[in-house]
Amino acid sequence: MKKNTHPDYQEVLFEDTSNGKRFVIRSTLKPQEKATHEGKEYPLYRLSISSYSHPLFIGKNQVVDTEGRIDKFNKRFKRGAK
Repeated sequence: MKKNTHPDYQEVLFEDTSNGKRFVIRSTLKPQEKATHEGKEYPLYRLSISSYSHPLFIGKNQVVDTEGRIDKFNKRFKRGAK
């Protein structure tokens, strides 16, 4: 196998910002932020939605709009309350 062709594969802590759930999986991401989870320090990557908050996985039929995309769309096309 050639050297220096593959990215480093490391454990990364992912945090769902909509509900605060955290989980560790291996990834090639290299986030700069670090956080401690269960007594060990990991690089931290923040997610706006994950399987802990996605309506398909949690069985709720709801709209998750943490970044204001729906309001932005409604303002752009003049929809909403009149």
